[in-house]
Amino acid sequence: MDIIFQVFPYAIAFTIPLLVTALGGLYSERSGVANIALEGLMIIGAFGSALSLKILPNNMFSVWLSLGVATIAGALFSVLHAFASVNLKANQIISGTAINMMAGALTIFLARNITGSGNIRIPGGFMKVDIPVLSGIPVLGPLFFQNTYYSTWLVLLILILFSFILYKTKFGLRLRACGENPHAADAAGVNVAYMRYWGVLLSGAFSGLGGGIYLVTFSKEFNGGVSGFGFLALAALIFGQWKPLGILGSTFFFGFATTISNVSQVIPELAVIPPMYLKVFPYVVTLLALVIFSKSSQAPRASGEPFDQAKR
Repeated sequence: MDIIFQVFPYAIAFTIPLLVTALGGLYSERSGVANIALEGLMIIGAFGSALSLKILPNNMFSVWLSLGVATIAGALFSVLHAFASVNLKANQIISGTAINMMAGALTIFLARNITGSGNIRIPGGFMKVDIPVLSGIPVLGPLFFQNTYYSTWLVLLILILFSFILYKTKFGLRLRACGENPHAADAAGVNVAYMRYWGVLLSGAFSGLGGGIYLVTFSKEFNGGVSGFGFLALAALIFGQWKPLGILGSTFFFGFATTISNVSQVIPELAVIPPMYLKVFPYVVTLLALVIFSKSSQAPRASGEPFDQAKR
């Protein structure tokens, strides 16, 4: 039982950036635009957050402001993918791959020219806190409300709010229609291009936020990457069947696997396992999960397909 109390807070910390990034991917794919650029968009967000924290005073307001910068940076960079996918009707997989490749190289170049180094170590970040009253609840308190980050509750609020928007509002209905049958949506008067732009922009914003949270919680240093978290978020999106609750469960699953890999050497019960096996553990689990659930995947039917109004 002690090992669970030790690992659980770390697992939640690793889950949160995965969750918000996968939720962004959900909005993009539900609009009909496949987005494998989540890794690159997270890198852009982490870079924006790191650069702003390097410039701003070291206080909690600056940390929150840096997350806003990360969100805006991710949204702006995702316009490239939206323009290529919606306006140019380019292959969405190639466009996403190009963004992943561009993001790492561009941010390292900018970091070196702005700060003199490809690495940006931030002076502060979120500290772990105990939630008053709730942290004293037996069992649940130590698991969920002790050693937690403020960003955890922000992302859970985003999950609830945007799940409601996706399934209970006119905007969400139109967005999902564009991902299932864009020609029928167009015939009903929905501006498919407009909705798809919104889907990709929200994807970029959430991925940028995920990159920022990755930085200010457990990374604390920008080095041109986010340890493959964007690809894990994409796998969690598929594993979660493109549904918010499914994504919540799958991101926690991958977050727990990543925790085993990263904190194994400080937990005696896990330190006996060779580190090499634990390092590859989350990626092996990801591949196995995708192989097992790929046949039953229920992706939006028009995801990845360019919309041509003339073919209606």
